[in-house]
Amino acid sequence: MAKLRWVSDGDFWELDASTPRTLEGAARAVPGKALPLGLSRGTRLSRPNQIDFMQRFMAAPFLPSYTNHFGVTLQRVLSVPLSENWSALLLGQFNLRKFLSSLKDNGGAVTSMRDLKSVGKLLLDKSLYALGFSSEILLTADDTLHLSSDSYYAHNPSIPRKKAVYRHKFPSHNLMIDAAWPALFVDKETGDYWDVPFSMALDLASLPSDSGPSYHLCLHHNHGSPKQFQGDPNAQVPASLLPGFSAKCASSYKNNVDIWRSKAQKLKMVQPYDIFLSDPHVSASGTIGAALSVNFGESSARLVEDAKDIKQLSFHHPALKSSLLGDIFASMSFTAQHGNFQRLFSDLTRFHVRMDIPSGSKFLSGATQLAQDLLNSRQPSCEAIKSMCPTTTLSLQQQIAGPFSVRVDSGVLIDFEDKSWRIKADQPVFAIEYALHVLFSAKAVAWYSPKHREFMVELRFFET
Repeated sequence: MAKLRWVSDGDFWELDASTPRTLEGAARAVPGKALPLGLSRGTRLSRPNQIDFMQRFMAAPFLPSYTNHFGVTLQRVLSVPLSENWSALLLGQFNLRKFLSSLKDNGGAVTSMRDLKSVGKLLLDKSLYALGFSSEILLTADDTLHLSSDSYYAHNPSIPRKKAVYRHKFPSHNLMIDAAWPALFVDKETGDYWDVPFSMALDLASLPSDSGPSYHLCLHHNHGSPKQFQGDPNAQVPASLLPGFSAKCASSYKNNVDIWRSKAQKLKMVQPYDIFLSDPHVSASGTIGAALSVNFGESSARLVEDAKDIKQLSFHHPALKSSLLGDIFASMSFTAQHGNFQRLFSDLTRFHVRMDIPSGSKFLSGATQLAQDLLNSRQPSCEAIKSMCPTTTLSLQQQIAGPFSVRVDSGVLIDFEDKSWRIKADQPVFAIEYALHVLFSAKAVAWYSPKHREFMVELRFFET
């Protein structure tokens, strides 16, 4: 399970986060500090295509978003017809907060033609606008090339971004090669955003499945000095974002178990609002795997230092500026759903919890220390218990009426500095979802993140 802001393909890889801070509407995840598993982006509809769909089929003239830096912005796209295998979209963004602030500075109310001319002059201010161009070329039935470029006008705190992505579908694997300059990354632990001047990755991953083995290989190269995006310029850069090259591979095995699944008949002649949420059930799943990372460049020494708790496999060669890291990981999840999501009211309640152990060696080290403390009648070490605690995320979804439902996703943290070990929510995300039942499994999602102070409206397909 991933948070509402995180695209999930059902596996244990680092995935993209949705964010309105860029026109692309996404940020890559900073690879985990325990062991950088690499970057595996989930497939989804691009931001311009989402807006185009909502304009065409949901009568949405503009799509709003909010960040604490830009305030409220409005987005609209213009489709440029080229050919059957080549599409292009022009995305425009209008900064409503900046416009209203400028209007207020000019006196506020519009009472005369002179005032209307002043408003017109304000609307010509280039700093109110951002422009993005994206093009997708279907090279063959299995090959796609996506190009995008974002341009921000004067006095805009964002910098221009360019990106190229190539995707190829194999019978049982997906290949993706992408380059971005600069690339935006987000640290899931701290919530900080980072700009890397140039980042390129080759990603080969087996198709996700409910049960069975999966494999993942990633080659990743960063170039240039990372800077925090609209934050503290003196903040310490995550080790995995420093200039260098890394090769990462991982394999895992997943098993799903149905504890209970309803055999009751559904309502006849009534289509569920979402076919993926139409079966009441209780299920559990478990994943276990191993990962290996080889790193070259400035990042190698810091990665070893950050991964000092990984004792099974860790090696650093200062002369060659290289390091080798290896570890095991595990994940467990539990899902319970009531209702078929067919009726107008009280026909969907869904609960999901996931616990991840990103570093098996750190977990085993903590368990060993805890066992020694108990055998020697010592008070258990706080550090030992902390190293054993899995990364836990919770999700609760409840139907409001018809296709509308409310959803809350949040991490769970234990405050070990508090003597009572108080449990608190970590980066909660609140959302209202509108299921597009005509499309079987699609939804419009409006979510808000208090931690990042971000609001966004998105279109998503085949996600639970």
